[in-house]
Amino acid sequence: MITFDRVSKRFGEVVAVRDLSLEIASGEIVVLLGPSGCGKTTTLRMVNRLVEPSSGTIRIDGRDTREMDVNLLRRSIGYVIQQVGLFPHRTVAENVATVPRLLGWDRARTHRRVEGLLDLVGLPPGQYAHRLPSELSGGEGQRVGVARALGADPDILLMDEPFGAIDPLVRGRLQDELLRLQQVLHKTIVFVTHDIDEAVRLGDRIALFSAGGALEQYAAPDLLLGAPASAFVDEFLGDGRMVRRLGLRRVRSARLRDPDGQGVPATAIDADATLREALDAVLGTGDGRVAVRESGRILGIIDSESIREAVR
Repeated sequence: MITFDRVSKRFGEVVAVRDLSLEIASGEIVVLLGPSGCGKTTTLRMVNRLVEPSSGTIRIDGRDTREMDVNLLRRSIGYVIQQVGLFPHRTVAENVATVPRLLGWDRARTHRRVEGLLDLVGLPPGQYAHRLPSELSGGEGQRVGVARALGADPDILLMDEPFGAIDPLVRGRLQDELLRLQQVLHKTIVFVTHDIDEAVRLGDRIALFSAGGALEQYAAPDLLLGAPASAFVDEFLGDGRMVRRLGLRRVRSARLRDPDGQGVPATAIDADATLREALDAVLGTGDGRVAVRESGRILGIIDSESIREAVR
C-alpha cells in the first residue's frame, strides 16, 4: 500500500501538489489524471523520491520513504516513462538486466529472469534479446521498457504516460497487454495520463487533479463518470462521460426484456459484451432489438431503453 498523508510540493512560489491525502491499495491500478501542469508527474515521482515532498509523508506498507535508502528504494520500484529511456548501445537483454545486475544477481539467474520477462511481454528472446533499441518499433521499445521495470520483480510499478507517444492502434494493444500482465502479476501500479479514455480503461481507481495539484475526486471509473464530485470534474470529463460509462458495464447488468410476441431477433450479442458494444449492435439493426446469449442460450432481449436504464 502507498499512502500520501497531507503531501505538498512547491517549486519556489509555484505549488505543484497541494495537501494530497490518498491511499493506493496493494495490487490495484491507480491512474493519476488531469490537465497539463496539475501535478500528476510530480506526485508519481515523489513515490520513488525523484522529487522530494516539501511537506507531508509518503509511506509504502507503513514505512516512511524518507527513512529508506534512496538507491534501494528506487531499485525496488519499477519505473516506465514515455520516452522509454533504453540505453541505446546495449542490447534488449542487457537493458532488461539493468536492475538485477545492480542488485548483484549472478549471470544464470539474470539470464533466466530476462528470458522470462521477454516472453511475458510478448517479445520472444530468441528474436529480440540481441537487438539494439534502434532496431525496435515504438511499441516494441515500450514493451522492453516494461520488462526492464519488472526486472527485479518490484511490488510497485510507476508509469508516466508510457503510451503517450505511440499511435492509437498500437497504444490500444499495449493497454491490453498491461491489463493482461496485471492479471498475472498483481502489481501496485501508479499510472499517469491526460487521456480520459485510457484512464477509464486501465484504472481500478482514478485520482483526478485540477491545476495547482488539488485532488478533485478519487473514485472508481464508473463512480467518477456517473457522479462527478465537482463542477471541475463534470467539465473535465465532458459530454462523452455517459458514453464512456457504457464501456465499463456489461450487458448482463442491464434489465433484459422477454421476447413476448415479437420473437427472438436474428442479431445476438454475448452477455459479457459491454453496453457500448450492445448500443452499436442495437443501432445497427432494423427494429432496435438484440438477443442476449450466454453459453448458447438466449437470456433475453436488449434495446436502447434497457441500455439507457442501465446507466441512469
